[in-house]
Amino acid sequence: MSLKLTLTKDGSHTLLLEELNETYHSTHGAIQEAYHVFIKSGLALKQSKNQISILEVGFGTGLNTYITYLESQKSGPMISYYGLEKYPLGESIWKNLNYTGKLETNEEVFSKIHEAKWNAPCQLTPNFQLHKLQCDIETDTIPDQIDLIYFDAFGPNKQPKMWTEKIFKSMYNVLNINGVLVTYSSKGDVRRTMQSVGFEVEKIPGPPGKREMLRAWKM
Repeated sequence: MSLKLTLTKDGSHTLLLEELNETYHSTHGAIQEAYHVFIKSGLALKQSKNQISILEVGFGTGLNTYITYLESQKSGPMISYYGLEKYPLGESIWKNLNYTGKLETNEEVFSKIHEAKWNAPCQLTPNFQLHKLQCDIETDTIPDQIDLIYFDAFGPNKQPKMWTEKIFKSMYNVLNINGVLVTYSSKGDVRRTMQSVGFEVEKIPGPPGKREMLRAWKM
């Protein structure tokens, strides 16, 4: 893959995948988007639980994992975090990301997240266990009994095979009852596909640069 480090409007980095002309995060602000879509609209709904199981589709830069870790250290739930990624980033790329500087946090945990072995558990702290899984979501078995899904694949127009009925059916199947899936997308065909496999879907306010996003429930 040909990746280019790019600054977004909030001063944080994203990566441009030149083959698809697609960025890993919103150019309106990578950190802003991640907090709005995945923390405010997802994790905040589950923080009253003693234990939370999270599945991230698209581990990518590790930003969503890192901010979830930071939030877990404030509120204290036990988190099992599964990050799925088919094409992990090399050290020469992730070491140049500026998230710890922009968030004014220590680099140690962000580095530990990326240095953790794939397909093996890593206990970051007593209340946060990370499982990075290098796999193909279309063909490989994925974890189940999940409370919250961060669906962060490349956009439907760039990677349509990730937004099919087959994929969302597998997402629905691995969620616990009252489980939630959040994604930055607000496309009508994505919403209808989610509904076709059983999700109850709502449109909610989107992050900077997007009017709306989708949140789906398994009721």
